[in-house]
Amino acid sequence: MIDRIASASTFVGAIGSALMAGVLLAFSISVLPGLKTLPVPVAMSSMQSANAAILNPLFLILFMGTALSCVVAAAATPFTDGGRSALIITGAVLYVVGCFAVTVMLNVPLNDALAAADSTTATGAATWEKFATEWVLWNNVRIAAATAACAVLILGQGRSALG
Repeated sequence: MIDRIASASTFVGAIGSALMAGVLLAFSISVLPGLKTLPVPVAMSSMQSANAAILNPLFLILFMGTALSCVVAAAATPFTDGGRSALIITGAVLYVVGCFAVTVMLNVPLNDALAAADSTTATGAATWEKFATEWVLWNNVRIAAATAACAVLILGQGRSALG
């Protein structure tokens, strides 16, 4: 039974990590570069709307469900006969720390500061500049962590195109 739980949670964690990496990548390669071409008030308003819109049940299930799956996989895998516990635990840590914790501790506060900013003031413009630089930096960390988590979880599951 524990083997099935470990296997299923590792699989779900890998797929969730891949999906999260894709969602985050879209922001770094299209949304933010596009917003940077707009006047600051329009860019801020657009990003404020995007930040509000992403807080929906589907995204939250994906984001939090992946973290939960990774925690379950890391907790269950040492009790299996798979012999790949270190890989699965590493993959889980990559997602939980590098994607989930970075989001909560770094990106969300930047989102909150942007939400509270007035786009028509100099202070608001400074908030936007800080946001556009720092948010993308931390978003890129999340992309790398989620992508690496996916790869390591797949390897820990024993399924690889590498042989």
